[in-house]
Amino acid sequence: MTTASDLDVSRFLNDRVRRIPASGIRRFFDMISGMEGVISLGVGEPDFTTPAPLREAAIRSIHEGRTAYTSNYGTLELREALSEHLRNLYGVEYDPRTEMLITVGVSEALDITCRSVLGLGDEMILPEPSYVAYTPAVVLSDATPVPVPTRVETRFAVTAEEIEQHVTPRTKVLLLGYPNNPTGAVLPREELERIAAVAERNDLLVIADEIYDRLTYGVTHTSFASLPGMKERTVLLGGFSKDYAMTGWRVGYACAPAELIEAMMKVHQYVIMCAPTAAQAAALEALRSGEPYVQAMVDEYDRRRRVIVDGLNSIGLPTFEPRGAFYAFPDVRPTGLSSEEFVEALLKEEKVVTVPGDVFGPSGAGYVRLCYANSMENIEEALERIERFARRRAG
Repeated sequence: MTTASDLDVSRFLNDRVRRIPASGIRRFFDMISGMEGVISLGVGEPDFTTPAPLREAAIRSIHEGRTAYTSNYGTLELREALSEHLRNLYGVEYDPRTEMLITVGVSEALDITCRSVLGLGDEMILPEPSYVAYTPAVVLSDATPVPVPTRVETRFAVTAEEIEQHVTPRTKVLLLGYPNNPTGAVLPREELERIAAVAERNDLLVIADEIYDRLTYGVTHTSFASLPGMKERTVLLGGFSKDYAMTGWRVGYACAPAELIEAMMKVHQYVIMCAPTAAQAAALEALRSGEPYVQAMVDEYDRRRRVIVDGLNSIGLPTFEPRGAFYAFPDVRPTGLSSEEFVEALLKEEKVVTVPGDVFGPSGAGYVRLCYANSMENIEEALERIERFARRRAG
């Protein structure tokens, strides 16, 4: 009889799961467990509390007994409000009954999109550095990720020409995650239009992850689906986590042609059923009354952005100006350290948490990600600690 200690459980694991690493971000948070005096610029999460009217809407829905499943697609009320929201912002029209699906965060929306459209032999192009979940989502769909490296010389913005150079007969999908995590890069409308031409010329489906769409500074976000002819070949992903400080509520959405949404709903239905009912009530209230809070948070992020970018540059860590999201992406090679060496040494010596750039892809090597969704007091203190650390390294 086999005992628990003799059983090799690893032989039961799916090969696709074997091929994906655990998140490179989480390892550094395990390291700070029990450490005192740590300043974390690591997690991409607003430091604001979800606005009171949104919290109260969820509590009210619970008190009123709205605790059952909703439609698999999400409440119609939320989808109707979201449809109006996207129309007002970007001029793109989605039928709330057939072209919209409420998901458990954008992570689920990405997962079910990939599983619905990708399969063995398919390729998906994705610019990198990119969010750590993109490549695993492709691998878990039995498809092949095709990264397109971006460079600081072009402000980490991918070009249409670079994308087209990576198209092969097996290319099926292009993933665009802009404003970008981890770099804070944005794509101007003119480049998006050129990318749209590439998608049309090569008959590509485009997944547009626009979770940071409202967090831009001095530039206007263009939704890819709003470009002429692109709504029909785009899966638009978004959510409430970043704009409304609702990370823990786990409400996202996908918008796409009805046939695609129906396919995605089948996967969603069997693995999730529906997004949490009370969280959907909070999301509805966000669309109804949350705009002043969004604007106030964006203004504060902008203030912090300028402080952290100027501070890093003055320390001698070259940092291009991010125009979206809430991340700075400094070059740490002047210290003589690799990304991972820098992060580990900074944490050990100065108790500041950052994330190595290469966990977001090979073109992030030599950089680290700092999240400025933190208090100004913590940002200023972190900059002082980083400066001490850099001075010692320059030595």
